[in-house]
Amino acid sequence: MNRFIFLHVGGQVIILKNKIKWFYSLRFKLILSYMLISFIPLVIFSFFITNSIKNYFKNDRSKYLLTDANIIARNISKGDYFFGKNINLFDEELEKKSLDGAYRILVLNKFYYVINDSNKTATGKIYIIPEVIDAIKKKDQSILRADSKQIYTCVPILNKNSEPIGTVLIISSAKEIFLIINQIQQKLFFLMGIIFAIIFISALFISHLIISPLKKILDVINKISLGHLNERIKIDNKDEFAKLAFSFNKMTDKLNQTEIAREEFVSNVSHELKTPLSAIKVLTESMLNETELPVNIYHEFLGDINSEIDRMTNIVNDLLTLVKLDKNRSPLNISSVNFNNMLENIIKRLLPLAAKKNILLELTHETNNIFLQADEVKLSLAVSNLIDNGIKYTPPNGKVKININADENFCYLAVQDNGIGINEAEQNKIFDRFYRIDKTRDRETGGTGLGLAITRSTILMHKGEISLTSQEGLGTTFFIKLPLRFKFTKRN
Repeated sequence: MNRFIFLHVGGQVIILKNKIKWFYSLRFKLILSYMLISFIPLVIFSFFITNSIKNYFKNDRSKYLLTDANIIARNISKGDYFFGKNINLFDEELEKKSLDGAYRILVLNKFYYVINDSNKTATGKIYIIPEVIDAIKKKDQSILRADSKQIYTCVPILNKNSEPIGTVLIISSAKEIFLIINQIQQKLFFLMGIIFAIIFISALFISHLIISPLKKILDVINKISLGHLNERIKIDNKDEFAKLAFSFNKMTDKLNQTEIAREEFVSNVSHELKTPLSAIKVLTESMLNETELPVNIYHEFLGDINSEIDRMTNIVNDLLTLVKLDKNRSPLNISSVNFNNMLENIIKRLLPLAAKKNILLELTHETNNIFLQADEVKLSLAVSNLIDNGIKYTPPNGKVKININADENFCYLAVQDNGIGINEAEQNKIFDRFYRIDKTRDRETGGTGLGLAITRSTILMHKGEISLTSQEGLGTTFFIKLPLRFKFTKRN
């Protein structure tokens, strides 16, 4: 994964690739996550297995030792060895039992004094340990001590009244248990090492499968950020990355179209402003070169210059309107608007223009008293542009029909003319700025070529939709759909 650094040196831009540290990369995070998710349960399972095996051997050994300890305790109680009788026989029995069981036997009284020790090393000493204390309380104990690798088994010696008078403590080596556990752990560690290697290789492979298409996407994004707008991501499969690539390619196509539209827009603006400026320059030069022109010619030239200035003013005003609409710098003054009354007022204003060409404006109210939340001034301008276009491009003695309707959520407007129409190939371009089907038509009718662009921007600002149907020679119908209730967008 690369990060680009731009340096300005001597007026030139130098591009440096800065490698991101591997442990910050998404691939490292994926591998680490995969390893943790896979390996931690394996470690827990291994710990559980070894602990279970250790407990099994400990419990098995403890049962055997507890049985021997209880037998010795009963024999001591029956033989009355505890009070010094038959002491030789007591010693022999303890020694024999110790040799047979391969463990050490200690006999203590209730004051923790060692009466007899099969090893003959602790006799006469005080021996206080938790197992002996619990045994005095009539609790059999068998504890595995990891530090000394021994099992301490202790049971009480009871008299005829079932009262504890001492304890029997058996200390048995547990080295064989730990030896078995160590052998099992070694094998488990070896197996875990193999599994770890397999998991790591699998994680590398899986992370490569995930990151590889993402790197391709990032490479294309970097190229596009450097201005190569024709770059596209190759789609080889049908997973989520393919969907992301498809969406990105679609977005890039839109970006490319926007860039082309921007270039065309700049070219169109230059052309539109150049035409009246050229006309003004020609007229002005004519007036300057001809010093004895009649007054009426001066008036005519000045009138033409004034018309061209008016045209430039209209273009600039429309451009400013579009800029404000595009950047939402012109806020909507939302209020409740009677759509029916608004249309009637628009038609009254346009009746003189229609009368010049003997065009009939026919308004049909399929729903009366349609109230919607809108900016009346901006919406009125947008609708006026549509009806005005219908009048301009309808032949004399024609008709422009306006139909309005509404349901519970939306209101609908249709503006239909029987003018020259628009061919299907150019219908999707009709809302582009300065776009003309007939390159001379708007100039002849006095338009700037921005009216439909302004109308579309206004409708979109009102969360509405605008579309059209048309046939060459039969006319065009524009459709507008507007929500009755305006939903305000929260700004951060």
